[in-house]
Amino acid sequence: MEISVKINGEEHRQEVEPRTLLVHFLRDQIGLTGTNIGCDTSSCGACTVHVNGESVKSCTMFAVQADGEEVLTIEGLASNGELHPMQEAFRQCHALQCGYCTPGMVMASVSLIQENPNPTEAEVREGLEGNLCRCTGYHNIVKAVMEVAK
Repeated sequence: MEISVKINGEEHRQEVEPRTLLVHFLRDQIGLTGTNIGCDTSSCGACTVHVNGESVKSCTMFAVQADGEEVLTIEGLASNGELHPMQEAFRQCHALQCGYCTPGMVMASVSLIQENPNPTEAEVREGLEGNLCRCTGYHNIVKAVMEVAK
């Protein structure tokens, strides 16, 4: 099946099998490997992207469901060689260790701030509960999100 998806502002027309998950389409067919595959069961959030501005775990969506939609991945977050404020906050606050969860965590955090520009620490923790990190203990991740909210 042929689909047309705007990814990071660029139109892509591709043939896909109807069973292809969005995460595999992005990584294997488009070559955007910043979106990680962590569990394929929607438990970890490593594959989080934005579809039409909404945070989505791309392992829970078929590529054909993105036909005609706009997808933003971690690669599309930076602009003109400048990190997105959330990416910069993660860097400044040391909100990563191994980095595997970081792309999904950043994308979920951006969505969280768009939905709630002035969250409490508890709201940040609740808002990110669908994204798992096995390295950091979350303290610096929450700190980074709170910095952007300032």
